[in-house]
Amino acid sequence: MAHKKVWAAALAALLGGMPAACDEPPSPEERGLAIAREHCASCHAIAADDENALPEAPAFRDLGARYDVGLLEEALAEGIITGHPDMPEVELDPEDIDAFIAYLRSIQAPR
Repeated sequence: MAHKKVWAAALAALLGGMPAACDEPPSPEERGLAIAREHCASCHAIAADDENALPEAPAFRDLGARYDVGLLEEALAEGIITGHPDMPEVELDPEDIDAFIAYLRSIQAPR
C-alpha cells in the first residue's frame, strides 16, 4: 500500500510541474475571434464561412478586398464610429487590436 502512495505522489509531482494544455494562452487569432464574437457577430459574418445577421453589414472575410485590414488599427484604438445608429462604438486596447487584426487577416477570402 505504501508503494502505491509513493507512485501516486511521484505522478502528482510530475504532472503538477507540466503545463496543462488548457493553461496555454490563446493565440492572437483565437483572441481576435473572441473579440469579434463579443462585439461584432450580432450583425457581421465573422468567420470564413458564416452568414451576416444583418445583410447590409460587410462580412469580415471580404474586408481585405476593400482595403488593408491593418488600416483598422487606428480606428479601433480611437473607437470605431459609423454613420448608422445600430453599430456600437468599440474601443480596444493595443493588444486586443493586434489580436483582432491578426484574426481578420487569417480569414480573408483570396483575391
